[in-house]
Amino acid sequence: MQYRHLTYILKIAEEKNISLAAQKLYISQPSLSQFLQKIEKDIGCPLFDRSTTPLHPTYIGEMYLETARKILDLDEQFCQQVDDVLHLHRGKLTIGSSPFRSTYLLASFLPIFQQEYPAISLELIENTTIHLESLAQSGEVDVSISLLPISTHNFSYAPLFEEELLLALPPAHPLCQKYHLQPGQMDCLPAIELKALKTTPFILMDREQKLHHHLLKLCQQAGFIPQIQLETQSMDTAHALSGAGIGATVLPDTLLKAVHLHRPPCYARLTAHPHRTVIITWRKDRYLSHAAKAFIASLQNFYQKPE
Repeated sequence: MQYRHLTYILKIAEEKNISLAAQKLYISQPSLSQFLQKIEKDIGCPLFDRSTTPLHPTYIGEMYLETARKILDLDEQFCQQVDDVLHLHRGKLTIGSSPFRSTYLLASFLPIFQQEYPAISLELIENTTIHLESLAQSGEVDVSISLLPISTHNFSYAPLFEEELLLALPPAHPLCQKYHLQPGQMDCLPAIELKALKTTPFILMDREQKLHHHLLKLCQQAGFIPQIQLETQSMDTAHALSGAGIGATVLPDTLLKAVHLHRPPCYARLTAHPHRTVIITWRKDRYLSHAAKAFIASLQNFYQKPE
């Protein structure tokens, strides 16, 4: 196997379409198709099932992809070790983050880190928190911003900070009047029992986000199944739609304190006081470069500094 072969096949698997993969690889579709046919001829069987749309790998194809990821991961680790030996303050770091964390966490930290380590180049890969764990497992990212709980068998982690989950209510909701809540007010928030909202429509996050499962668990503990008005992949969208009167939702205080909407919802604490621990995590059995260690230490210091 040549590295070019591996990256081409992985790109086809990622895009699930030869034409789209060719565009991303900046080669022609016929060239990539011929390349795939040659690899399959050398192996002796198809790597992808052509009868399905989108493309899906065959059993042998899955074996090829798993091997390809391992080979490229080992090559990346070797390059990191060599770079560490030759250039102690240089390197490349791939960071996994959700779009939310990129906007409200990394945007304030990365300029400081790059000023301190200007020779470390950074790449940011954004996805849902749950999917980021699989990217870390495959070696596609060096470190990820994530949440507890996480598999301590596969990953090591360092805690960054705690965030509280707060209730966002449409301003016209009866509980806003009952507790004298004002839209956008964050001071002296009353604590409300979640069961008081069992007849209220909810805005739910996508199931690939941990907040999706957290809200359902909170409602289960409160003794009801929430009425889901709609689902969204964006916490910013859920926040804005709650302010527009679509439904209630539960969001981290880090978001609510950072964003000032034109039409904000009303906020309240929950009597259960749910919290989440934000962490930086990396795969246990993967080489941790000097660049990654510097990033982890700097990020911890950034969030442990006194305000």
